[in-house]
Amino acid sequence: MRYQISGKQIDIGEALQTHVKAELGEVVEKYAQRPTEAIIVFSKSAHEFICEATIHLSTGLNVAAKGHANEIYAAFESCREKMDKQLRRYKRRLRDHHRDRTAPVEFDAGSSYILAPTEEPEDADAATLQPIVIAEMETKIPSITVGEAVMQLELGGQRMLVFRNEGHGGVNVVYRRDDGNIGWIDPRNSK
Repeated sequence: MRYQISGKQIDIGEALQTHVKAELGEVVEKYAQRPTEAIIVFSKSAHEFICEATIHLSTGLNVAAKGHANEIYAAFESCREKMDKQLRRYKRRLRDHHRDRTAPVEFDAGSSYILAPTEEPEDADAATLQPIVIAEMETKIPSITVGEAVMQLELGGQRMLVFRNEGHGGVNVVYRRDDGNIGWIDPRNSK
């Protein structure tokens, strides 16, 4: 597995990198069969250290976790425990993820935009409420089942996931509702 361990405006020593590789490697080896890359970013917010980790699996799934603590090693341990819990919860489904699948997960390209307003506001207060163009990026849209999409949503810690439904080929969305449940948008069923 390839590791990318970095810090945002803080130095990451060799001892911490060795600790992260050993601990994270042990967790991932226990649950996931073919991890390809781990990206770990440490940062500091006021008095608190933050550790964000994302692991890319060869099956196309991503696992993400975030931990906070007053010490950098404790922040990593918090993140590692959250990732361990997620992987343990989905262990069986991760191992069986491609048992029925004859071909690997396919990805389509899609663009993501944040658009600026098209007209000038009448007053100055309205100008501060209008969105501006922040970023344009390309993202991969997987062709997976609804169950796999929900699992990816949970593992990645995301609020929303756009995917191509393997059942009928249409674009669908799963999202986390405010009440904690998962919502599923299938435009094909709205007709």
